Amino acid sequence: MQLETLTTVVQETTFRNEENGYTVLRVGTGRSQQTVVGLMPELSPGENVTFEGTWGEHPVYGKQFNARTCTITPPEGKAAIEKYLGSGLIRGIGPATAKLIVKHFGDRTLEIMDEHPERLTEIQGIGSKKAAMIIESYVQQMGMRRILVFLQNFGLSPNLAMKIAKYYGENAVELIRQNPYRMVMDIEGVGFLTADRIALSMGIDPQSEFRLRAALFYLMSEAAGNGGHTYLPREMLVQRACQMLRAEAEVVNRQISEALLQKMLVGVTLPDCEDAVCLPLYYHAESEIAIRLHQLMTSRPYKAVRGVDKRIADYEKALGVSFSAQQKKAISSAVSEGVLVITGGPGTGKTTIIRCILELLKEDNDILLCAPTGRAAKRMSEACGEEARTIHRLLEYGGDEDAFARSEEYPLEADCIIVDEMSMVDVRLMRSLLRAILPGTRLILVGDSDQLPSVGAGNVLSDILDSDVVPSVRLTDIFRQDESSMIVLNAHRINNGELPVLRKRDTDFFFERKVMQTDAANTICELLCSRLPKYLGFPKGSWQSEATRSIQVLTPTKKGDCGAFVLNRLLQNTLNPESPSKDAIVHGDTEFRVGDKVIQTKNDYQLEYTRKTPFGTEEGSGVFNGDVGYIVRMDPAEHLLTVCFDDERFVTYQKQQLDSLELAYCLTVHKSQGSEFPVVVLPVVGGPPMLMARNLLYTALTRARRLVVLVGREEVIAQMVGNNHVAKRYTMLRERLIQSLI
Repeated sequence: MQLETLTTVVQETTFRNEENGYTVLRVGTGRSQQTVVGLMPELSPGENVTFEGTWGEHPVYGKQFNARTCTITPPEGKAAIEKYLGSGLIRGIGPATAKLIVKHFGDRTLEIMDEHPERLTEIQGIGSKKAAMIIESYVQQMGMRRILVFLQNFGLSPNLAMKIAKYYGENAVELIRQNPYRMVMDIEGVGFLTADRIALSMGIDPQSEFRLRAALFYLMSEAAGNGGHTYLPREMLVQRACQMLRAEAEVVNRQISEALLQKMLVGVTLPDCEDAVCLPLYYHAESEIAIRLHQLMTSRPYKAVRGVDKRIADYEKALGVSFSAQQKKAISSAVSEGVLVITGGPGTGKTTIIRCILELLKEDNDILLCAPTGRAAKRMSEACGEEARTIHRLLEYGGDEDAFARSEEYPLEADCIIVDEMSMVDVRLMRSLLRAILPGTRLILVGDSDQLPSVGAGNVLSDILDSDVVPSVRLTDIFRQDESSMIVLNAHRINNGELPVLRKRDTDFFFERKVMQTDAANTICELLCSRLPKYLGFPKGSWQSEATRSIQVLTPTKKGDCGAFVLNRLLQNTLNPESPSKDAIVHGDTEFRVGDKVIQTKNDYQLEYTRKTPFGTEEGSGVFNGDVGYIVRMDPAEHLLTVCFDDERFVTYQKQQLDSLELAYCLTVHKSQGSEFPVVVLPVVGGPPMLMARNLLYTALTRARRLVVLVGREEVIAQMVGNNHVAKRYTMLRERLIQSLI
């Protein structure tokens, strides 16, 4: 079929899939407009574009041009330039700012921005800081056009293409032509299949060393990112590589051996795995954790605490509590050992123990409290009555992954450091924390090893406990204040493989039977809209806002009628319905509204925030996967929205940054780790066996402080309790700790 060309002006984008770049455009001028569809970079109104492709007839939408390629030229004329600049593609410029710029510079606007960008400060309202932001974004957009057009037929999203252009700079196209597989190792977000599609279309040999080596790196990285593994058995790596590449085992084994010789991979012999293969990052991280924990254990605390037994007795008398033998052991060990792990389920007194430890140490010790997430740190502060910070803030995070100001050269000044929610800490964060702790500092690690493991690679808490090297106390007795709580009792029953008690009157644990998933979803909306706010005694005029903040819906799955995607839309329309007086921004498949509850889904080390403190406004950067907040204001014209996160950080998102923001009325159980909510509502309606497991149900229940409501079927609950499958994580911290004693 002969290709045709269509030279035209972009009017508007009517649809765009950010995942693969598929776009539907209206182009042309005046009444003479056409529809263009295809994979293409993000285009702005006013741009002149020459498309190459074919005309076709869609059965519903009629005549349209199916574009194969496109060539972009700058817009001409004041109206076109203003439309282009105000499209939201350039950070810091919306329609209002674009109008001011074009009014001032006229037809020479783009020439001025190219050659004399400092002149933007001539315009009222654009200071030097905003001008620098605009020009940086403008230069990036212009610089990436070449690579966007080059990659358009391969389905890469504009955001990913931007990352590629930024990483490789002006030589991006040439470097990718030489070896597309380098992107797999260099750039997070470029998968092997994407690079492979580009490479094979360029005629690169399927048996090339580049291809095989990139596949090995990808499989190891995917194992860490998706499975939490810090190593893979060599046999398993060979099997996965052969399956993905359709290559012979001999060829793959030869490449693994070459990668080991070149130290791109590390080979290890473990007791239960004759040959293990690691990425150097995780091999060195786990080895360093073991060494540093051993140093802390052997150095002993440099400030002794005397008369511990008497002081514990005095504390019991003063507060009217009575510690069990386990709890007393935990307290006395915490003030005498260099490192101690305290683990136990809900209601076993972990928080009470921490309070007592603080009381014994605070007179003569500098104590730091921390947790992996902002929510966990806030909860720790409220429970202990002392300031707790995220581990990132404690280590004075510097803007790039693993970049912390606190390290061996600038250690933390403390006599004791207490870390809560240790089950969430992965090997990279644990290594960074230990690097900043001086020998002689007490380190107390607190967590529930029966909860879901960390999102990141490793199994730090469980490996430390399983090694039997680090002093630890496992709390099993339910602390007496919580004996009447069915949440606590049922959590322990589930953890022990017993069915929860579902129908007991006047309790904090409820079950509502619904067979169909759609009925369960509608019931959950009804619970949040009226029934639970009324039951909990919320003021009637604030039912919706109180429900949004106090009641958290958790779900095992993302998909399905009771998955996170569907429930978030239903709950948003129930608790924060659209209104003509309410600002909103549509991004992809999501409409964000002022008042929405949202969650950050990726670590973004560059996002800037402000926080009001008693000492003034604090500025910093870094918003992390799992941070939850509320949209407090937005500017639809400028494509901006501001989120207030739980630890009072205010973050303003540009259009390009909204990909990492999702609605949070409903969270998956995995994303809820480290958080605690007054009320948890959980659908139990079935799902994949790998997800519908005992530890997931246990984790969901332990997130609730005041009330739990399960909606679904008893048989699903029974299946989850009976499914004690815990996906094995291949980690070697346990072995490293045991070897540190040899």
